[in-house]
Amino acid sequence: MAENFENGPPRLAVEYRPAAALIPFAKNARTHSDAQVAQIAASIREFGWTNPILVDGDNGIIAGHGRLLAARKLGMGDVPVIELAGLTEAQKRALVIADNKLALNAGWDNELLGLELADLGELGFDLSLTGFDELEIAALTSAGTSGLTDPDDIPETPEQPVTLPGDVWLLGKHRLICGDSANAADVERVLAGVKPHLCVCDPPYGVSYDPSWRERFGDGEGLARGKVLNDDRADWQEAWALFPGDVMYVWHGALHAATVASSLEASGFAVRSQIIWDKTRLVIGRGDYHWQHEPAWYAVRKGKKGHWAGDRKQTTVWAIPHRKSD
Repeated sequence: MAENFENGPPRLAVEYRPAAALIPFAKNARTHSDAQVAQIAASIREFGWTNPILVDGDNGIIAGHGRLLAARKLGMGDVPVIELAGLTEAQKRALVIADNKLALNAGWDNELLGLELADLGELGFDLSLTGFDELEIAALTSAGTSGLTDPDDIPETPEQPVTLPGDVWLLGKHRLICGDSANAADVERVLAGVKPHLCVCDPPYGVSYDPSWRERFGDGEGLARGKVLNDDRADWQEAWALFPGDVMYVWHGALHAATVASSLEASGFAVRSQIIWDKTRLVIGRGDYHWQHEPAWYAVRKGKKGHWAGDRKQTTVWAIPHRKSD
């Protein structure tokens, strides 16, 4: 129960206590990587202590675990603290969470933020002290260009393609390869030694982008070939076999759901749920009913836990309007 302060909350007093005397909360769910602790330490060096550590009456930390780690990294003996002596045990545990989560609930005015970062950069200030990395700063401060040609002009196809099979494009932290997801060499090249935990894919699947194709998928026999390579294929076991992680979201054509599920099961994955993307508007097709949804199998490698990072409020229907619906 919240305490009733008739004359307002008690005044806060900042005092200094030995860093070694402070006791981290054993059930603190907030994590601090070495890189983030280094950022906090750099901030303390630059700006000083702007936010004292919050403790209870027994020197137990309520808020400021990262700041204590940074202080230890800097070799500080005493650190500023504010003692919150009047909280119940439940209030202290809740504040440990709320102190972190409430700050995360705020947003950014990206346009104004970009202007501020650009101005600070022109002043020669070390922008890494803001907590943003180089890629984030570049994205926020980039003015962008409108292009030099009419966006509706379609250039002639070059005799020599700009991108050739095997080429890897670096897009910030992302890697994009011109290759085949069922080719082991291509997959190894694009991953560059990194083991992904999650695969989200939308392979070509028996939907026939070529109007001349009408043959249904049938156990790997009698496959017709349309103008889009493999647009008549629904079984991608060769690709699943090259994915080293544990979790997959595989978007697929609803008519081939059983084939896709069987190929995942045969590749060592257990289907846990089917996600339905409700597009909120129809997609014109040739059938009697126009499609307004698209399914995805959520599958986890058999014997693995799945590394679930969501809360308990998620449902299997995702209503995501088309961008042109706004």
